[in-house]
Amino acid sequence: MQWIFMIVTCIIGFMLAVQFQSTQEPVIRDTRDILELRRELQAEQERRQQLNSEIDKAQALLLQYERSAENREEDLIDVLTQQVEELRINAGLEQLSGEGLIITIDSLYHDQFFGQSKRTPPSEVMRYLVNELNIYGAEEIAVGNERIISTSAFRDVNEITYLNNRRLPPLPLQVKVLSDKSESLHNQMVVSASLEYLEIRGFSLTVEMVDEVEIPAYDQTRRVRYMEEVKEG
Repeated sequence: MQWIFMIVTCIIGFMLAVQFQSTQEPVIRDTRDILELRRELQAEQERRQQLNSEIDKAQALLLQYERSAENREEDLIDVLTQQVEELRINAGLEQLSGEGLIITIDSLYHDQFFGQSKRTPPSEVMRYLVNELNIYGAEEIAVGNERIISTSAFRDVNEITYLNNRRLPPLPLQVKVLSDKSESLHNQMVVSASLEYLEIRGFSLTVEMVDEVEIPAYDQTRRVRYMEEVKEG
């Protein structure tokens, strides 16, 4: 009888301890506003569409390989050559042109009145701008003459902003954007948070739609890490 009483007492004590712990820990609520949630939802939807598109491309490419292998060796070489060219474009190693935007960043104030130098925006501001461009449908981006690729990074060195380990040119600074949704992208950027963010830091941002914009190729040597050649046999 005593053992039963001890077991029941332990169970009740454990339940009380759990209840006390739950009342002590505050409920963590999502404090993001509706605009932020919509942006994240839009980004996830676009990422899903991109993944589905990549899957379709991979399946179509596999089908091409199978048909080429069944027919002639020349056909297989043509398919491989075409794939290499597409990979070079996706890697940013080819110059591209088409419709898009030209974004101009300049100083918001006159230097003689505010004593500010023509410094370029800091790295966190540029990252914020590029992230918004990607969310709203940018396909390719170049800051100045520097192409942005998957391994590109903005860095601050002695209060000077670098991209691809090269110093950004002085103001006014042009950001060139290639997109087949240039009108939609333009409408998003003229009311974007980047505009307000830049103004807070003392910079102005103007957005212009153009029928033809040239995006330079990435001209540095790409280093491949964490990969090595597998030898046959």
